[in-house]
Amino acid sequence: MLKERRAPKGEGKRAKSFNVLDRFAIDYALCMYCGICVEVCPFDALFWTPEYEYSESSIADLLHDKERLGEWMVTVPEPPALEAGAVKKK
Repeated sequence: MLKERRAPKGEGKRAKSFNVLDRFAIDYALCMYCGICVEVCPFDALFWTPEYEYSESSIADLLHDKERLGEWMVTVPEPPALEAGAVKKK
């Protein structure tokens, strides 16, 4: 993450710093496969996959960036059909 500073919003106030997301990556060497991230993702951007083989010859290769994560999308099953009377979110 990058730190950026915003100008003060008024006279006598201090500039504030805040974090800015500069990349998205998942480090499978640190993942405990608990599923909390999938459950709490506010954008439904994370999914479970039936794939279970994440072995790599180097631990550094377990860091998956956005492009590499996109390769896994072919393994994500289609979501279940909506129940009768349910309305799909837009």
